[in-house]
Amino acid sequence: MNNTQSPVYDVVIMGAGMAGVSQARHLLLNIPNIKIALVDPRPEERTEKDLKVGESTVEISTLFFGKELGLYDYLIENHPPKYGLNYHWAKQAEQTANIDDYYHVWSIKQPPLASTLMNRAKFERDVLKMNKGMGASFYNGRVVDVDLTPGDALKIVKVKVEHGYVELQAKHVVDAAGRKFIIGHKTDNVISGSENLHGLNNGSAWVRVKNVDRTIFHNGYDPFGATCSHYYATNHMMGHGHWVWIIPTDTQTMELSIGVAHHHSVIPPQNINTKEKFYAFLEENHHLLYRLLKSGEDIDFHYLPRVPHKSKTLFSQDNWYVVGDAAAIFDPFYSLGMVMMTFQIEAITEIIRGKLAKESDIAKKQAVYNAYNLGYIESCNHLLLDHDKQLGHASVMSWRMYLENMWWFGMILPMYVGKWHLDVQFLRKFGKQSRGVVRKLMVHVYGQFNQLIEQDTNIGLMYIHRGGQLPFGYYITKEFDSYLQDTKYEPQKCNVYAYMKNIYFFVALWYIKFLWKGFGIAGLLSPRNLYHVFNLMKASGESALDDLMFRFKTRGLPANTNIANATEEFKSYQYQPQLQPWTQRIAEPALQENDQNGAKAPELVKL
Repeated sequence: MNNTQSPVYDVVIMGAGMAGVSQARHLLLNIPNIKIALVDPRPEERTEKDLKVGESTVEISTLFFGKELGLYDYLIENHPPKYGLNYHWAKQAEQTANIDDYYHVWSIKQPPLASTLMNRAKFERDVLKMNKGMGASFYNGRVVDVDLTPGDALKIVKVKVEHGYVELQAKHVVDAAGRKFIIGHKTDNVISGSENLHGLNNGSAWVRVKNVDRTIFHNGYDPFGATCSHYYATNHMMGHGHWVWIIPTDTQTMELSIGVAHHHSVIPPQNINTKEKFYAFLEENHHLLYRLLKSGEDIDFHYLPRVPHKSKTLFSQDNWYVVGDAAAIFDPFYSLGMVMMTFQIEAITEIIRGKLAKESDIAKKQAVYNAYNLGYIESCNHLLLDHDKQLGHASVMSWRMYLENMWWFGMILPMYVGKWHLDVQFLRKFGKQSRGVVRKLMVHVYGQFNQLIEQDTNIGLMYIHRGGQLPFGYYITKEFDSYLQDTKYEPQKCNVYAYMKNIYFFVALWYIKFLWKGFGIAGLLSPRNLYHVFNLMKASGESALDDLMFRFKTRGLPANTNIANATEEFKSYQYQPQLQPWTQRIAEPALQENDQNGAKAPELVKL
């Protein structure tokens, strides 16, 4: 058996899946001359069967892949576009053969911020090659042990490769190996069990098929309802205790990923854990999807009996980190796994950059980043509370999704665009306000949703993508700062406080409307409910003060430094109404060739 010693790496990343290759590329782009090694037992050329749950990005993860990793061109050329999120509930449980057998919340337009559908195996293969081209080392082997020495002492990662073992020395170690939980098992860092996860106990089955007849789902003709494709969206077929996704992963082969996320309290694992059972489930409960699957050719099937877990620590002071599925995953609903991963990757890069540069405040920054990312993971876990009871109720679930999307577009997205998730002072204040206002409201509202379901109440359908449902011209993607128009993409240029001020106010209006529709005047005037309205208005007022202070501090500053520099440079512009000669460049080589061949130059004829 051969034993070899490697050079000392700045970072060794265990796992070359989506989280691992993305973390490596982000480090390579942001820290000059960094030495990185990736380790994965899978070969660089991934097989077709190398699939995971979830293949759909949302605004934040797409911004990360496209803008932060510089992969917009790659995504356009290799992965299908995505046109929002569609939701469907069967009108009659026994009749689901056609698209008209469902109530719908359709995406109605091209989204202001693009997102993409994704073939993850292709992405991981291609970005791994890009990383190697940028100087990263790749070890095709299995991590058998890791010595997580304390503090800044070098870590040792022992890897079994084809002809023996290699020991990699690293200043920092990142666990991106998913459910192998290399660091999680080593440090007792994994939290599982429904009692620790807000009652969440779910599994997932999924298949891929190719050459489907997509017109079975939708014929593409909708002249009065939308300006985007319904097929190239993430479609959700909702039902009691479950939801089914439909995600195109290839535009040429009509390849589809179709899978179910199911709650054990409603659908036990033994009822859906084989391809035959999964197909039978679809045939009876979503016959439209069964027809769609049968129109194509099977590629694979996979079943994961238990999806959710989270971590106790994400970024250790001992220079180890967990990211992606190794850190947390709960359910592919809203595609938040890649969003959690995005926040984690950018924090890890900033921590490692600061530690390599020996910055004095990096330990405090690391602690704040760890607390914020754990808090965001907790929020993503809480977003799934009581899904087993509520997913199939179209009225309640549409109101719930409208509220949750208000927070997303009105707070989380602008916070990410402005890089406020890397601003320590902001995170401390944001965390306190979020726990005191948002979490308390959401716990209360989820309980009220359950009351309405128990009473079999229909309070109407809220359309996520449409306006006109709340006063003052509000709609989900409404902008309260011109960060898109004025390209405010540098850190702290997007005015997140303007969004927070407005979103707390509009959530209060949403809640008042919800109370009136669901519980009448008595519910509206209940002191317990008014407490949450007051809290929201108070938070809006506090954010209004922060908004004024932000506007004062940034007065006179350009929205985008590059554009300001280009504008300044243009001041010296002068129109030059002439062209540089070019015909002589063509004539001279021709004359030289004639001279070499002994030919005479053509004589000029006077007219």
